[in-house]
Amino acid sequence: MSLSLAGLLTGLLLALAAIIGGFNGFLLAVVLGAVGWVVGAVVEGRLDVSALTGGRRG
Repeated sequence: MSLSLAGLLTGLLLALAAIIGGFNGFLLAVVLGAVGWVVGAVVEGRLDVSALTGGRRG
């Protein structure tokens, strides 16, 4: 999936959240999207959170 298509889908979903849930729904969608992005980046290895979690263990 190209970044343009991902951005388009993200914008459409945020617009839908704003229409259905109002401003609070929009903010919740943005926060949950950011959390999802962080989790995905950690799983893919693009984001290193070892400094925040106390370094390497094991």
